[in-house]
Amino acid sequence: MATSCSISSASSSFFNKISQKDGDQYAQPSFAITISTQKQASRKILSIMTPQTSERKPSTTGSVKTGMTMTEKIFSRASEKSNLIPGENVWVNVDTLMTHDVCGPGAIGVFKKEFGNNAKVWDCEKIVIIPDHYIFTSDERANRNVDIIRDFSNEQNIKYFYDITDRSNFKANPDYKGVCHIALAQEGHCRPGEILLGTDSHTCTAGAFGQFATGIGNTDAGFVLGTGKLLLKVPPTLRFVMDGEMPDYLLAKDLILQIIGEISVSGATYKAMEFVGTTVESLSMEERMTLCNMVVEAGGKNGIVPADATTFKYLEDKTSMPYEPVYSDAQARFLSEYRIDVTKLEPLVAKPHSPDNRALARECKDVKLDRVYIGSCTGGKTEDFLAAARVFLASSGNGKVKVPTFIVPATQKVWMDLYTLPVPGSGGKTCSQIFEQVGCDSPRSPSCGACVGGPLDNYARMNEPQVCLSTTNRNFPGRMGHKAGQIYLASPYTAAASALTGFVTDPREFLH
Repeated sequence: MATSCSISSASSSFFNKISQKDGDQYAQPSFAITISTQKQASRKILSIMTPQTSERKPSTTGSVKTGMTMTEKIFSRASEKSNLIPGENVWVNVDTLMTHDVCGPGAIGVFKKEFGNNAKVWDCEKIVIIPDHYIFTSDERANRNVDIIRDFSNEQNIKYFYDITDRSNFKANPDYKGVCHIALAQEGHCRPGEILLGTDSHTCTAGAFGQFATGIGNTDAGFVLGTGKLLLKVPPTLRFVMDGEMPDYLLAKDLILQIIGEISVSGATYKAMEFVGTTVESLSMEERMTLCNMVVEAGGKNGIVPADATTFKYLEDKTSMPYEPVYSDAQARFLSEYRIDVTKLEPLVAKPHSPDNRALARECKDVKLDRVYIGSCTGGKTEDFLAAARVFLASSGNGKVKVPTFIVPATQKVWMDLYTLPVPGSGGKTCSQIFEQVGCDSPRSPSCGACVGGPLDNYARMNEPQVCLSTTNRNFPGRMGHKAGQIYLASPYTAAASALTGFVTDPREFLH
């Protein structure tokens, strides 16, 4: 069992909050102090001062125009309304609906019950169906779910159904992709300014592309299948301004664990989380996806990053469909604004059994591990494995993992990258060669794997109480299998460093 570690005092001067601000105050210096001016923003008085106000200029049209946030603008466009404010309920036109093998059968059942057995979906080219959760298992009920979504896709002529028929060899299935949230991006289904809904809570990952993306339930999905519309409430927006050069021992996973630890797992309940600042601008698309992926662990409705040259470059060979980015107005109103000096952050973990149970990795050095897991929609992307390989390389080439270390790529493309892309500074070695050299398990078939527990024969599932350090997104009891298991969440850097020692380890021990 694990030895408990001390609670981090990571909430410090590098994390400042400004409540209920105008967007045109975005340029305030990083030492700005907290202001609390609205009851719904905070009942706790953190400090008192006169709120800064901007001069109201006369409107040229004779009416007062209110600035909108990115999320509000996307809702405005999708609802065909010129102006919206948080709290309004509006019907939006959906650009893309995604479902998978877990929730697809339920959504299909709702659709057929409410619209009729012979009804047709609203648009067979705007629905994406991706089996990914319980794929490589002999469980008959799990296999039946895939059969149901396959039959429905054939019946409805769904253009984007990424099927798998031969589970013994995923490479024999050219249409099979893997984890839905990564496949959506790789296959060009994520586009700035659009609305993407999915029957999975981590659909919010796609907010990295400057679009509104959120998870919905089977009933809502069944309605969208038939109408292409959904009634949604406009969320207020929390803005997170992250500035400073990213230290070479940190990854986006550390940033989002810092934020969740600061505001708690309910701190962003039904709120948009907008990420801006020089640090965010420097992140790759995959790192931005990590950032947005875990907003739901803070209760967020959606996460969103403004589209920029990095976004457009990523999309060049992914989609030919036109898209129109949106950006928050200078006069946009944010429920709260948080400023983070990234240069002062340290590698973090989330201790059992909550993503907001934040601690510094170095404070948990006495926690003995039974296993390390690198994978999932959060930590199973190509760059995640390149990061892990970098730590393994830094162990002077003769280090060996001290505990079983599972490697589960998110998609077929990621799996191929592990065997083909050379790791920088390795002399041409690939991730798979480095993982083999240090004693990791061979990369497995791309899927959600142990992140979602699943059937008993699911690969890497914890079938006994163990202590696992994982690059996944949730560490609730039973999340990866056994209810008595203990899960520490961390970045791929920290995961690789911990695999080499058998204890929770700060990656700076190898990277510096």
